[in-house]
Amino acid sequence: MQLKRAIEKVPGGMMVIPLLLGASINTFSPHTGEYFGSFTGALFTGSLPILAVFFFCIGTTINFKATPYILKKGGALLLTKIGVAALAGIVATQLIGHDPSTTVLGGLSVLAIVAAMNDTNGGLYMALIGQFGKKEDAGAYSLMSLESGPFLTMVTLGIAGLSSFPWQTMVGAILPLLVGMVIGNLDKELREMFSKAVPAVIPFFAFALGAGLDFKKVAQASFTGLFLGIAVVIVTGAALFFVDKITGGNGIAGLAAATTAGNAAAVPAAVAAANPAYKEVAASATIMVAASVIVTAVLVPFIVAWYAKRIGTITVRSTEPSAVQSNT
Repeated sequence: MQLKRAIEKVPGGMMVIPLLLGASINTFSPHTGEYFGSFTGALFTGSLPILAVFFFCIGTTINFKATPYILKKGGALLLTKIGVAALAGIVATQLIGHDPSTTVLGGLSVLAIVAAMNDTNGGLYMALIGQFGKKEDAGAYSLMSLESGPFLTMVTLGIAGLSSFPWQTMVGAILPLLVGMVIGNLDKELREMFSKAVPAVIPFFAFALGAGLDFKKVAQASFTGLFLGIAVVIVTGAALFFVDKITGGNGIAGLAAATTAGNAAAVPAAVAAANPAYKEVAASATIMVAASVIVTAVLVPFIVAWYAKRIGTITVRSTEPSAVQSNT
């Protein structure tokens, strides 16, 4: 059986399928984890420790060395992504309210909006740049990968005036990533070892996150997540496209970055762990962000392919862009 290939045909499949499996078990047999206990029970409730390992491994893949062009391009796209998410958070706060537990439109929250806009689907970005873009633009993701984790989302929520976090919590959110970066840059062999663990860890924390969801809420939240994903493509895509053009690009890199990373679905739970005020909206935000992962992974490849043909400077290969799933 080729289960891996089948799962990967679904955009963000390695994140989405285990998450839905965990949600299915929790919906129809909510006490399964408690019944078996021990290691099995830990799989149903242990998303945060697994996420700590995941972000450490992600950190080891980030190289300190970067050419001036990569610094300029990656830095511009990174700051734009963060800036747009912060602006969206500020606007949403004015419309939704300053209470972190307030929601509208089927459970839409500021947390969901910011988490969906803050993090780029790295695998999809690299695949699209490799097929349609400039080779040097691929290196920009070495800086953009700093988006991974809940740290920038916490910063953005603080900027939006929706919440504040103790400095210890802020440092704790980014520390595994920073330690991983140091280890990975000190020893190439350790980088290779830990980087291989990144895709293997994803299904486990996704399952644990799903085990905290109920399909009754999923049905309501995922519909809103569809529109959230479209908003991510339109809002962040327009800003990133403009910034890419003014930094010497042709717009491809900007459009390719207008996505939501699979691991962004883990951010609401991490933020709620740091600030219990978000606990009430974390579940619905997780589903909406997961829906945004799928929507952006489906739409962006077609948009990039269309634009590449339109500008006529990129030779489109015979292989159609696939909705490459990634969680980094």
